[in-house]
Amino acid sequence: MTNTNANKLIPAATVLIVRNGQSGLEVFMVVRNHQIDFASGALVFPGGKVDKSDYDKKLVQFLSNSNVNDKDDLPYRIAAIRESFEEANVLFAKEKGESENISPDKLLKLSEWRDRFNNKNASMYDFANSKKIFFSTNDLIPFAHWVTPKMMPKRFDTKFYIAKAPDGQEGKHDGFESVDSIWIKPQDALNDCFSGKKTIIFPTRLNLEKLNQSKTVEEAISSARKSKVTIVIPTIEKDINGSFLTIPKDAGYGEIREVLSEASTPGALAPSLKK
Repeated sequence: MTNTNANKLIPAATVLIVRNGQSGLEVFMVVRNHQIDFASGALVFPGGKVDKSDYDKKLVQFLSNSNVNDKDDLPYRIAAIRESFEEANVLFAKEKGESENISPDKLLKLSEWRDRFNNKNASMYDFANSKKIFFSTNDLIPFAHWVTPKMMPKRFDTKFYIAKAPDGQEGKHDGFESVDSIWIKPQDALNDCFSGKKTIIFPTRLNLEKLNQSKTVEEAISSARKSKVTIVIPTIEKDINGSFLTIPKDAGYGEIREVLSEASTPGALAPSLKK
């Protein structure tokens, strides 16, 4: 989707990294730095803008058995893998000839690249070419697609993916744009949101509710594979009872019609991105 106006859409990608915990499905979330101007202090999924270098066509030689037929989708997946590594220290990549994602020991040896990405002095092509790794784009399953409404001054075209955490990779916030991190059950995150213990904005909350429909990683990923992803553009409806936020009924979240409050406007209409 494109827009030639000043508030043109900014491509972005977000990842729901999941694992099976002792008491059920868990998702990795980070707490945004309070000094960041948007959704500061909020509990979010790792994610960010698609960089210009994520469109580099030379990256196709560093994909691990990719069956991604939609070439327009590939830069989003590259961005999702980059953001997962940069912000969560989870890397969806393999060494040549290997069927499993890299080991925790190998991941530790690549840690300097997290800083390079944070400092904007590296690209995914640089990373792959230097370390001879191959990105596991097939691990990322489309989960949702949200677009910021037209009335917002900054608009994101954000694709959400779900992916099983690679074995042994525990995740860790970067200490820069995210200041804390947690593996948490979707229901526990929602409880913290409703009790006011955690700040979780509208798109993140609804995707937690969608994820909460599954009890295991296998169930969540199977459901995502079978589901059709519908573009969600929140709208505001007004009647004699007030103003309400709504989204398409066929988007997989049930019927959403909730009172528009200070907690859900204006920033909460945008996906939870750190940049």
